Amino acid sequence: MNPLLSIVIPAHNEEHRLPSTLDAIGVFIKKQSYPVEVLVVENGSQDNTLAFCQKYAAGVDWLRVFHEDQRGKGLAVKRGMLEAYGDYRFICDADLSMPIEEVNRFLPPQLNNFDVAIGSREGPGAQRFNEPFYRHLIGRVFNTMVRVITLPGLQDTQCGFKCFHGAVADEVFKLQTMAGMSFDVEVLYIARRLGYKIIEVGIPWYFNAESRVRLIDDSVRMAADLMQIRRNGRAGLYERSRLAPIPE
Repeated sequence: MNPLLSIVIPAHNEEHRLPSTLDAIGVFIKKQSYPVEVLVVENGSQDNTLAFCQKYAAGVDWLRVFHEDQRGKGLAVKRGMLEAYGDYRFICDADLSMPIEEVNRFLPPQLNNFDVAIGSREGPGAQRFNEPFYRHLIGRVFNTMVRVITLPGLQDTQCGFKCFHGAVADEVFKLQTMAGMSFDVEVLYIARRLGYKIIEVGIPWYFNAESRVRLIDDSVRMAADLMQIRRNGRAGLYERSRLAPIPE
């Protein structure tokens, strides 16, 4: 039987944050009445992230670990989402800036009638804790570009917590092309083009001072990626016809 929930964690140089994160997730899993699997996809780390995760996985039955040589959060997420078996597949940042207990708000019976549910730091009920004003401001400027160029109406595409129905994930992530930080916008753009319903869920979010986002460099690169997503859409790269047929 497939798990109800798959939690996918991309991990690049996360040996210091993952111990507490996996411990917290383990406590969460024990309290649930439904089966859960966790997939950590380590990619391009220079520390002991992979070795730590492999050792941790040997002691629990809910964790699977994957390795990718190449760096890129989008690459790691794509691998995890396509390796997952869950009826619902949840992307989760390694720093748990959203408490893991909030995951249930993305699942039935608390949430119904959606194909993709994205954590939002801007939606109704959202709370931000300890975030410097300048980071919030730059984030809002980038989101304005996202709404103008690719995804009108979505207030927070870059929050690292997103839930996809399993069948939706299988389609969307097979069409994903971007390996870096802009993958969030691309997969949501694909989901919308395929006709899937996307909703935002306001969450409590805690700023992590160790965030690896480089505001200026990443924002400039991601702005260029937004235009590439538009071009890809016009070129038909995100159509169902590009998906390989399922063998009979």
